[in-house]
Amino acid sequence: MRSETLRQLQSETYDLCVIGGGASGAGCALDAQLRGLRTVLVEAGDFASCTSTASTKMAHGGIRYLQAAVADRDLGQYRLVRHALRERALILQNAPYLARTLQFLVPCFSRTDQLYYAAGLKMYDWIAGRNSLTPSRIVSRKQALGRIPAMKRAGLVGAVSYADGQFDDARFAMALVNTLVRNGGRALNYARVVGFDKARDGRIESAAVGDRLSQRSFAVRARAFVNATGPFSDTVRRLASTNTEPRLSPSKGVHLLFPLDGVWQADSLLVPKTEDGRVVFAIPYQGRLLVGTTDDAAPPEAEMVVTRDEINYLLRQVNPYLDRPLSADRMVSGFAGVRPLVRCGGKSRDTKSLIRDDEVEVDPASGLISILGGKWTTYRLMAQKTIDRVQEQLGAPARECVTAGHRLFGSQGYSAGYWRTMANVHGIPEATAQHLAGKFGMASSEILQLAAGKPDLLLPLVEGAAPLRAEVVYAVRQEMAATLEDVLARRIGLELYDWRLALEAAPATAELMGSELGWSSTEAKRSVRAYIARIGHFLETAGLAAHSLETTSSDLA
Repeated sequence: MRSETLRQLQSETYDLCVIGGGASGAGCALDAQLRGLRTVLVEAGDFASCTSTASTKMAHGGIRYLQAAVADRDLGQYRLVRHALRERALILQNAPYLARTLQFLVPCFSRTDQLYYAAGLKMYDWIAGRNSLTPSRIVSRKQALGRIPAMKRAGLVGAVSYADGQFDDARFAMALVNTLVRNGGRALNYARVVGFDKARDGRIESAAVGDRLSQRSFAVRARAFVNATGPFSDTVRRLASTNTEPRLSPSKGVHLLFPLDGVWQADSLLVPKTEDGRVVFAIPYQGRLLVGTTDDAAPPEAEMVVTRDEINYLLRQVNPYLDRPLSADRMVSGFAGVRPLVRCGGKSRDTKSLIRDDEVEVDPASGLISILGGKWTTYRLMAQKTIDRVQEQLGAPARECVTAGHRLFGSQGYSAGYWRTMANVHGIPEATAQHLAGKFGMASSEILQLAAGKPDLLLPLVEGAAPLRAEVVYAVRQEMAATLEDVLARRIGLELYDWRLALEAAPATAELMGSELGWSSTEAKRSVRAYIARIGHFLETAGLAAHSLETTSSDLA
C-alpha cells in the first residue's frame, strides 16, 4: 500500500497538500477530500506519533478552562469550552467504537467545596445544552466511596459527579486517515517536508519531500498547502518564510499507567486542588489506571520521556486523594508528549495559563496556511475553519463542511454488542473480541479474514494479552505500519498497556512484519534490539527497574 501511494504522489497534482498526520492534519485532509478537493496528507514520522497520541484520552470541554473563564472573565476560554462541548458530542457520535461517556467524581472534604464544585459543573451542563451527556449531581460520601472505593475516606463529606467523554486517540487518528484513504485521498507517513519550491510571485507550488524509509526525495505538487504540524508548526512556517516570528509556546505533558485493582471501578477521579493550580485526573482506560497530566514549558525537539521527577510530581498530587497511595514501582507504562500552545499578542505566560484555542494563519507572501494551537476535542472544528480558508484561497466554489455528520471508518453498522457476535462466529476469546471491536470496530472483520486458512494468525501475539498476530499483518498491509513502535504503540496499543508485555511481543511482531516487508533475519533482529533499547531507555529515565530486558530476538533465528 505504501509503495503504491509513494508512486502516485510523484506523478499526480493535488488541490491541497496537508503537512502533518496528527489529529488536526488528518482532520483537515479528510474535510478537504469530502468537500471535493483532491487531497494528499504527508507526515514526517508515523501517523499521530507525537502530540496526538500523548493526550489524556479525553473528549472534553475543559473544566479548568471554564474555571479560568469565570475567574479571569475570559471570553476566549468560555468560547473554547462551548465549542469543545459540541465537538465532544460529535466525537462520541462519529466513532462509537472508539469513544464513550465517562463518569467523573470530584471529591469534596467540606460542604463549601461541594457546593462550589456543584455550581461550576451545573454551568458546565448549561453550556453543553442539548449536547450534555448526563446531568452533574451531588453524591453522598457513601455513594462516592461505592463508586471509587480507592478514594480517601478520612474527612470526605461527599463528591460531585459529572460526565465527559473518553476516546482512543491513536486509533481515532488512524480512523481519520483510513476514512480519508477510503474516500479517495492519499496519505503517506515517514515523508518529511524539507523545503518548498515557489513560483515567480513567491507562492508555494510544490513541497520537497524526503522519504525517510527509502532515503529518496521527490516533489508533491499542489494548489494549496496547509501546515498542521502542531508543535513543529514554526519550523514549517520558517521553511515558507525565513523571517517568520515564532508563535508557539510548547508544553510537555506526562501520563502514568498503573494496574487496575479491586478498589477501582469504572468511574474517574478529578483532583481539584494541586500544588500549582493544575487539574490532575486518575482515569480507568482500557484495563489500566491513567494518571496525568503535567504542563511544563518544553521545546518541541526535547526528548519526550517520563522522568522520575515528573512521576513524583503526579503522585504527590493524586495520592492525597486516595486511601491506598500509588507507588512508582507499580507503574506498567507511561508516555509524554508536547502540546502546541499559541502565544497571543506577544504575551508571555506560563504554559498552564495559555488558552488551548486555535488560530488559522495565512502567510501573505507564500500562501502557506497554518493551523496553530488547539486541542484534540476540537480537531474537527479546527479543520473546518482551515478548509474554509483553503477554499477562499483557491477561489473554488464554497462547499459546506460535512464532517459533523460523517461517521469514521469502522463505525458503519457498529453496535455495542458487536464483539459478542464476533466471539461467537469466529470462536475467539471474549477479551480478544472486545479488544478488536474497541480498536477497529467493523473493520475487525477484515483482520479476521486475513486469518482464513492461516490459523496461526488467530494466535495471540503474546501469551496473556488480547491482540492477535493477524493485527500485525493488517497494520502493515492496510495502515502503513513500518516499525515495531508503529504496531505495538499505536496500531494495537500493547506498549501503552504494559511495557514489558510489548517487549515480549517484539520478536513475534518483527517476524510477522519481516515477512510482509521483506526484512532479512538480520534486519528483523536489529529492529527487536532497537525496540528493546528504546523501552529500556524509558524505564531507565523513569528510574524504574529494567528487568524483563533480557527479551531477545532468538525466536527469529
